[in-house]
Order: sequence, then C-alpha cells, then structure tokens
Amino acid sequence: MSARSRSTSRSTGRRRAGLALALLPALAGCADRYAEEGFREAAQVAAPAAGSTAVWIRSPDDEREVRDKIASILAKPLAADEAVQIALMNNRGLQASFAELGIKAADLAEMSLPPSPGASFKRLAGGGSVDIERQLGIDVIGLLARPILYDIERQRFERQKLRAARSILAVAAATRNAYFGAVAAAQSADYAGQVVEAAEARLDLAKRMKDAGNWSALDYAREQVFHGETLAGALRAKLAAGVARERLVRQMGLSGAELKFGLAARMPDLPAAPGEERDIEAKAVADRLDIKAAKAETESLASSLGLTRVTRLVDVLEASYVRETGGGSRDGYEVRLEVPLFDFGAAKVARAENTYMQAVHRLAETAANAQSEAREAYGRYRASYDLARRYRDDVVPARKTVSEELTLRYSGMLVSVFELLTDARDQIATVTAAIEAQRDFWIADTDLRFVTLIDGAAADSDRSAR
Repeated sequence: MSARSRSTSRSTGRRRAGLALALLPALAGCADRYAEEGFREAAQVAAPAAGSTAVWIRSPDDEREVRDKIASILAKPLAADEAVQIALMNNRGLQASFAELGIKAADLAEMSLPPSPGASFKRLAGGGSVDIERQLGIDVIGLLARPILYDIERQRFERQKLRAARSILAVAAATRNAYFGAVAAAQSADYAGQVVEAAEARLDLAKRMKDAGNWSALDYAREQVFHGETLAGALRAKLAAGVARERLVRQMGLSGAELKFGLAARMPDLPAAPGEERDIEAKAVADRLDIKAAKAETESLASSLGLTRVTRLVDVLEASYVRETGGGSRDGYEVRLEVPLFDFGAAKVARAENTYMQAVHRLAETAANAQSEAREAYGRYRASYDLARRYRDDVVPARKTVSEELTLRYSGMLVSVFELLTDARDQIATVTAAIEAQRDFWIADTDLRFVTLIDGAAADSDRSAR
C-alpha cells in the first residue's frame, strides 16, 4: 500500500470520526428537547387533579431551588396540599420515572437519524503482493423502514409520557392518603395521652380512698388494671403515629433537619354534604391513563405488525460499497440477502399477531376494571361519609351523655366503680373509632378524586399497609 493510499485512508477515517462527533451535540439537543416537551405535557395532564405541578430535578441549581422551597413550606404546620407539593418536587421514585422519560426521549432522538453505516478493512499479503479491501455498507431495510420505526418509537415515547403522568398522580394520591393517616394517628395518640393523664389522676384518688378505708382492694385493683390498659393503649397509639408519619416522610422524600415538620392538630371537618358523581364509569373509561397507555400500546403493536408483514420474506438486506487494491484497483458493490427459506416468515407474523391480540384483550380487561374500580370508589366514599357523620352526630354525643350520667350516679353512689370503668373503656373506643372513620372518609375522598385518572393500586397498597 502506497504512502498516498495510507494518507488518504487516514484522512477519510478522520472525516468520518469528525462527522460522528459533530452529530453528537445535535442528537443530545434533540433528546433534551423531546424530554423537556414530554415532561411538560405529562405534568400539565396531572396538575389539575394533583393540585400541584411536578418538578424534574436535572441540575444542582434545580436541587437547591427545591430544597429552599421545601424549607419554606415546612416552616409552618403542614397541610395536605402542601405535602403533595413537596412530594411532587422531591419523591425520588417519581424523579426516577422522569429519568425513564429522558431515556425514551434519547431513543426517539436516535431513531430520528439514519442508521449508521458499517465499515471493514481487510489486508492480505503473500507471494510478493498485497491485496487490500475496504468496504462501506448500510442496512437498506433499516434505512427504508426508518420512518416506520421512528413512528413506533414515537408511540413508545407517548406511552412513557402517560406513564409519567400516572406516576405523578399516583404519588399525589398516595401522599394525600399518607397525610390523612399521619394526622389521624397523631390525633389518636394525643387523645390516648389525655386518657393516660386522667387515668393517673383517678388512680391517685383511688389510692387515697383505699388508704382511708373508703375503697375495697377489688375496686382499687380495677383502677390499676384500667391505668395499665391506658398506658398500653397510649404506647400502641404512639407507635402507630410514628409509623404513619414515616410513611408520609417517605412519600415526601424528606431527611435530616426536614423531619422536624409539624402537622395539623386534627383531621379536617367533614363537608356539609357528600359529593354526587355522575357518569363516573364513562369518565374512567374516557380519562384513565392506564387505558390510554393500553390503547397506545395496541396501536403501536398494530404498526409493528404491519411492518412485520412487509418484511416477512426478508430478514436482512444490506448493500455495501467495495474497493479492492492490490495488483490494481477495483470498485464495486455487494448485496447480502437472507431469506427465511423454511417458514417464509410465518412464525414471525404469527408471533406479532398473537402479541397484538394479547394487547387487545388486556385493553378490554383494563377498561372493565376501570369501571368496576370507579363504582367501588364511589360506594366506599358514600359509605365512609355516612359512617363518619353517624359517629360525629349521633354516637359520640350519645356516648358523652352516657358518661356524664354515669358520673352523676357514681357521685350519688348509684353505680359501681366497675360500671364507671367499663364506660370509660367504651368512651375511648368510641372516640378512637370516630377519628378512624373521619380518616377513612378523607382517604376515600382522595381515591374517588383520582379513580377516573389512574388505577387504584396506590390507594389499595396504602390501605393494606394500615
């Protein structure tokens, strides 16, 4: 090989490398643009129901801005909407789903470019001669199918946008439920502490009356048992409050000094009347993101099936430019073709068709499940409202009246200590049940709020964890 040929080869190689390096910034710019546009659309879809706009942390400046915003929110007692706002900025699982959107955007940007050519170099020496062969080839089928493949990649990207929006809504719903669980648990723990204080005062009075000979050993022992039960109940309530608070902390992604945030002192009041939901099943089928994602997947598979039918008789078609040097220079081309000789592509098409029908049936199942979950969510919402209102308007006031009347009768020595202690236990159980009923209503309200947009997996997992 002459010095001129070697120089020409090196120059050609440098030009190709330079072209590839020049394309990298353009490819990265396309990927970033696709990712930003996709995230913005996903956040806009989720924002009305979530009550806040998600933030994608992509730089140290973004991180600092988020930390400052969180510190500002946590400076005062936390409300449910503010907890959701923090989670949509700081939940790391949610940030990971946004990164997945960026990955799909990079795939889409890559598919917008023509397929990369392949190059080979071969040198044979012997018998006093040197033969050199250079080959530059491109996948012709890949080039011709690029528009179709780009469209398929675009559909995948659209599905990922729907998944990102679903992730935003799922985090918002789970955070609201965790917030109400944490507030209710803290309220129950606070009430349990008040009961312990009252039990300790009663036990002290009982001891003095026993020492004075006015109480029997049995009555005093009953007071001791009641005091021990209230201590145990307070410990259980404190543990439950800690667990519920940590569940909220995980949803918001907090750590360090951020953990010292305050919560509302009590659950929000019930609305004056329950909401009425009309056509909730139709809304679920029309708006649920999992149904939209299933539809997009089905459409993508249909496109893929069409491509499979076009290429069923050709597995590989590659055209190459060939240049040989040695005793003399020769130029030409090479075409390589692989044909599925034995099945004529039937197995490939059968696989694609069955994959498509699988997606169709899953879409139908998703739609049926969405309607069922919508009915279930509204039924739970109405039942939870009726139960919480019953406790608020009837059970708790009646229990209070019973306790007041028993206290008066005990003062007149008309009832025993045993009856008074039994009533105290009943009153504790009633108040605790009333707090839990109020919590369950607000969780059901959250589930109903999101059921026409996302599946109930997040809310179901939260309920099973309680």
